[in-house]
Amino acid sequence: MTDTLIETVRIIDGRAPLWPLHRWRIMNSALMLGVPLPDVEAPHGGADRVMRIEIGDGQVAITERDVDDLESISLASSPAPHRGYPHKIGARAWLEAAHTTGRATGADDALMFDIEGRMIEATRWAVGWWDGERLCFPPLALGGLKSVARARLVEMVRGGLEEVVLTRDEMAKRSLLVCNAAHGVLSVGMLDGTPAVENPRTTALAKRFWVRPGA
Repeated sequence: MTDTLIETVRIIDGRAPLWPLHRWRIMNSALMLGVPLPDVEAPHGGADRVMRIEIGDGQVAITERDVDDLESISLASSPAPHRGYPHKIGARAWLEAAHTTGRATGADDALMFDIEGRMIEATRWAVGWWDGERLCFPPLALGGLKSVARARLVEMVRGGLEEVVLTRDEMAKRSLLVCNAAHGVLSVGMLDGTPAVENPRTTALAKRFWVRPGA
């Protein structure tokens, strides 16, 4: 049995603006993991929605859901260590368990760290922060997902993103943001029950996120 690849794709005005980035990740993961890759067409048409594409054993399964209305999210630090998740695959029960634990505290998602206490990602979001005018994210070499939304931010931010190691103790004074390919960019309003510092640059990124030239 091979791994099942997953892509979560946003459809807006009948188009999938981030599809080229999704397709690149599908092809890269299929090559790295040895997953047989059938022809996957770009999603199109219909109402604004989120499409989940699962690819495994040469087959494609598609489900759809409505888009949640979110303005910001809250995060809770997970006691469970991040195990490494460089490819978006179906074997993610440990991530779903962490997500459930985070939700049980009243947060929207769980923030995960490796065994050395370095921040990696949330279970459903890539997590970054502002350091002055620099937009920083954890190094992908630590084992976080090659996020499509993060790749979109690389396109948007002049000079790209900076990869920086950040520990939980260093996060309190940071202005955090999250991003994923279903919702775009959101600010983090609460971290472990404490109001987080917000930054107007996050709002500016969110407004431009889906406007991708040529998409």
